[in-house]
Amino acid sequence: MRLLRQLFLMFLVIGFLGGVLLLFTYDVIKVEWPSFMEIQPSFRPMENPLPIPERSIPIEGAIAIPALGAPENPIPADETSVARGAQLFSIHCQMCHGPAGEGNGPIAPFLVNFRPANLTLPVVQDKSDGSLFLTITNGVTDRMPALNENLTVRERWDIVNFIRTLKAAQ
Repeated sequence: MRLLRQLFLMFLVIGFLGGVLLLFTYDVIKVEWPSFMEIQPSFRPMENPLPIPERSIPIEGAIAIPALGAPENPIPADETSVARGAQLFSIHCQMCHGPAGEGNGPIAPFLVNFRPANLTLPVVQDKSDGSLFLTITNGVTDRMPALNENLTVRERWDIVNFIRTLKAAQ
């Protein structure tokens, strides 16, 4: 009889300790464990980026000199450029502007403050190629992200050439 009580008591203690262990395992009781990653300084991508050094020229060359207006399109709107622009448009722009550039992409309903621009309208099509290029490069504050880090200069001009074909698709 004494052996049974000792076994019962031992199983009770093991069960209690196991239950406490499970409370910690399943995050019922949360314990903050310090880690070295939390106490070191860290930065998110592009958080407080360094300014561009004065009088520096990008690797791809100067695309637009401030105060001299919009640049001229150096890429002819041939089949290759338009096809490349269509492919890049589908990757970087279609989610907001839609497949036909009408501003009805799958993300557009969630942009409640500002709808994406309809690229087939005259207000966009009447702009110069350089103006469209600068919009793609620098974005629009609080409306469209700048794509200068995602796309090379040539790729941005190819997208401009593709946007020009959207007018004919009306």
